[in-house]
Amino acid sequence: MQDFVIENNLSFANINDGDGEVYARFNVPYQPAWVFIAKDGTVTSKIGVLSDLELEQELSRLATS
Repeated sequence: MQDFVIENNLSFANINDGDGEVYARFNVPYQPAWVFIAKDGTVTSKIGVLSDLELEQELSRLATS
């Protein structure tokens, strides 16, 4: 996994969920997937690739909630 992160120059957090515990907790069926957790604990999951604009919009939404 770490080789993939390095090879693709990924700068965001990645987790190794070998036992599937985190995936199960957030109902993530496969990668790529994004899980956003608001200050109030509300969880929003997005399955699939997000464009830079979509990611910025989600982060902005979280910052203003």
